[in-house]
Amino acid sequence: MVEFIDGGITTPEGFKAAGVHSGVKYRSLDLGLLRSEVPASAFAGFTSNNVKAAPVQVMMRENSPTLTAVVINSGNANALTGRRGIEDAMTMKQDVANELNLDPVQVGVMSTGLIGRFLDMHKIKYGIHRASRELDIGRESDARFAEAIMTTDTIKKECAARVRLSDGTMVYIGAISKGSGMIAPHMKVLHGTTLSVVTTDAKLSPKFRETWQEILDDSMNMVSVDGDQSTNDTCLLLANGMAKGSCADDDPLFREALQAVMNKIARTIAIDGEGATKLIEVQVNNAATKEDARKVVKQVINSPLVKSAIFGSDPNYGRVMMALGNSGAEFNIEEVRLIIKGGEMEVPILEGGAPIFQEERAVEAVRMAMDNKEVAIVLDLAVGTESAVGWGCDLTYDYVRINAEYST
Repeated sequence: MVEFIDGGITTPEGFKAAGVHSGVKYRSLDLGLLRSEVPASAFAGFTSNNVKAAPVQVMMRENSPTLTAVVINSGNANALTGRRGIEDAMTMKQDVANELNLDPVQVGVMSTGLIGRFLDMHKIKYGIHRASRELDIGRESDARFAEAIMTTDTIKKECAARVRLSDGTMVYIGAISKGSGMIAPHMKVLHGTTLSVVTTDAKLSPKFRETWQEILDDSMNMVSVDGDQSTNDTCLLLANGMAKGSCADDDPLFREALQAVMNKIARTIAIDGEGATKLIEVQVNNAATKEDARKVVKQVINSPLVKSAIFGSDPNYGRVMMALGNSGAEFNIEEVRLIIKGGEMEVPILEGGAPIFQEERAVEAVRMAMDNKEVAIVLDLAVGTESAVGWGCDLTYDYVRINAEYST
């Protein structure tokens, strides 16, 4: 059984973290460093955007099967920075390696922030030097690392869980993420920005890559704030095996725990979307294929009209059906069902492709359901047995303001 506990990135055994102010940002913490006591099996998912930031290019090229440390800076994405950007990402790895007495190939690197600006490497080097001396365990270290990777985020995105595996071994999972804008990840294993680092003291082998991709597809790849995929999206899982015990590759209890952690992080990213006031959860049931179910979820949560309606608690459910029709998925309009949930309310709206009611009192019930911090849209396509769930947020005036002023 999965148990969520108070914790973060250093909760699993053998991980230390630090967050410092290097000077890339004017005041706040802007550089995070994570280290494992022993080399950890590394499983990475990267953006599918064809314009990839320098750190993504470097990590994809090296494709190291194990990592011992990860360095992340915020305030500057090191994207669209050409050859110099590649060199700067390599220098970050080398500086960490020098400080921690590692091989540079054992160091992962990520960046987030403004695109098209060169890193101030004097500041970065200073930050790495400081962070390497402040590595520690515990909630303060977790919090400082979490803050150091934030950009327009308004809340820290972290969680921890534990689960007893089938062989009796207790393992821990810690996760941390950042992201509130430019979010519609489509990350592939070996293939505003979402950066995520997940740590575990479970033992995993290289064959876990396929499972990791499946977990990403059902969690991080089902989040969308604005439909724009970043140049820097990276999701990294580090498994150092320090809990001992058997390999957890095929343990359903471990997979359940990791999926639960990733789903929780994904929801938190959606909740903290730029300018967001509401979380939107979309559940699609009885689709012909898994791909169709995911298509419908993404089409609904990415629709500016649906997002605007949720923001205004406007019971214009025709926008949901419009999004369904544009998804390209198979459905039976004569059997489609639509339900809106909010708070303790569950309001059935469509049955057999036609409205269940049109009375003003019933329309007001839809409005009341939508006037909650979390709104769920449930669609039954009536053509199969596959399902999917995803998370987004409403589209507000503040989203436009934040992104109209992002670089200034």
